[in-house]
Amino acid sequence: MTQELASTRTTPARGWWRDAVIYQVYVRSFADSDGDGIGDLRGIRERLPHVAALGADAVWLTPFYASPQADGGYDVADYRTVDPLFGTLDDAAELINAAHDLNLRVIVDVVPNHTSDQHAWFRAALADQQDGPARDRYHFPRPARRR
Repeated sequence: MTQELASTRTTPARGWWRDAVIYQVYVRSFADSDGDGIGDLRGIRERLPHVAALGADAVWLTPFYASPQADGGYDVADYRTVDPLFGTLDDAAELINAAHDLNLRVIVDVVPNHTSDQHAWFRAALADQQDGPARDRYHFPRPARRR
C-alpha cells in the first residue's frame, strides 16, 4: 500500500464510552420516591439533574427486572418487566426519556446468564428430560456414575 493511499483511509469512530463518565446507580438504595425505604426508578428520575450536573455522560442502572431478590436483583425472573419494588415499565420509560432530555445515556445491566429459579426458561429446563433442548440453556451436574 502506498503512503498516499494509507493517509486517505478513515479511522473508525472512537466509541463514546471510551472516555465517558459513567455514574453507576444501585437502584435499591439510590433514591426512594415514595418513602417505603427502597430506592426506585422514580427516585432516580428525580435525581438525574444532579447526576448530569456532576458531568456524567451516562447512568448505569443495576438490575431492576422482576426478581425474587435472592441475589440483589441479578436473579432475574422476567427480563421483560420491572420488579414492583422499583416501579413500572412506564416509570422506566419516563426515566430513560428524562435522561435523554439531559443528554445522559442509559446503560442497563443485563446479565443473561443469571436467571432466577422462577424464570420460565429455568422452570422449563427442570421439567424437560435429562438431555432435552430446554436444558441446553443451563449447566446441570451429571449424576455420579456408580462403579
